[in-house]
Amino acid sequence: MTTEHADHQHGEGHGHGQPATTDQPDMFEPEAWEDRYAGDETMWSGNANPQLVAEVPALTPGTALDVGCGEGGDVVWLARQGWRVTGADFAANGLARAARHAEQAGVAEQCDWWQVDARTFDPQGRTFDLVTTHFLHPPDAGMGDVVRRLATAVAPGGHLLVVGHAPSPLFTQLSESRRRAMWHAAELVPSLPEGFEVVVAEERPRTTVRDGVSHEIEDATLLARRVG
Repeated sequence: MTTEHADHQHGEGHGHGQPATTDQPDMFEPEAWEDRYAGDETMWSGNANPQLVAEVPALTPGTALDVGCGEGGDVVWLARQGWRVTGADFAANGLARAARHAEQAGVAEQCDWWQVDARTFDPQGRTFDLVTTHFLHPPDAGMGDVVRRLATAVAPGGHLLVVGHAPSPLFTQLSESRRRAMWHAAELVPSLPEGFEVVVAEERPRTTVRDGVSHEIEDATLLARRVG
């Protein structure tokens, strides 16, 4: 899945989990995103997501997996901080864009790419010091299952950072299924496997601009560390 940000790299406009203010029935399927990424126009800002920037500097650089990497803004930022990063997305065209972004940023040698759907994610025995996903919103409250899957890819001592949209009046035009895709950080805590400790589980206010209008929204932010 892709989930990128209209005013940052992932998020409102970041991609497949994107809860736009219009309800598009194919938003969660790879075919729609292959089409959206097939053109030449850049969709997202290329900037790193704010909660990633807030949390990662306290961590020791190692290996990272960004699920729903879209055009690769977070991948590039992590690589610049000294991480070896695997960008994962279910759209091949998105991964191609991300690879070009990394090449242009001079960090291609620190980046790998993996086409995978977060809804069926299996790390295949691979583990990472940081697993991160931003604004991934599977329909019908499916994020708990995604968290369980992503947690299996966290190495002992590593961290899982999951950021998404908390429920907001801004999304009232969406279908009921899409509204149920929003979540609060605390709602994902029960999905963490045994051996994880919660570092952060909260909503963080942020101002975003859509169509020239400022809106106050909240980033639901879950950071957990694998201790066993």
